Amino acid sequence: MAIRMPRIIQARQILKRSLSNGGSTPASMDIPKGYFAIYVGEQEKKRFVVPLSILSEPRFQELLHQSEQEFGYNHPMGGITIPCREDVFTDLASRFGAF
Repeated sequence: MAIRMPRIIQARQILKRSLSNGGSTPASMDIPKGYFAIYVGEQEKKRFVVPLSILSEPRFQELLHQSEQEFGYNHPMGGITIPCREDVFTDLASRFGAF
């Protein structure tokens, strides 16, 4: 479990930066408390609003790690960007009860 904790902490730091950078935009206002927006896709990105509890899932942490490798901490969309196919993400997120 100690191996996965840094990734959760990093994801929360990214999320805090994302919310503080765009906290007053209309897109961020439609996010309920306890949720966050992420962008998913290989070419064209689609926005999803998912619960914060997904951050503790090991497979989601793997996606975050891939995101870090591909995009670093400078996310072009202003939020967390996940570099995977949309159908793969929706299947994974639905298994976690995110949808």
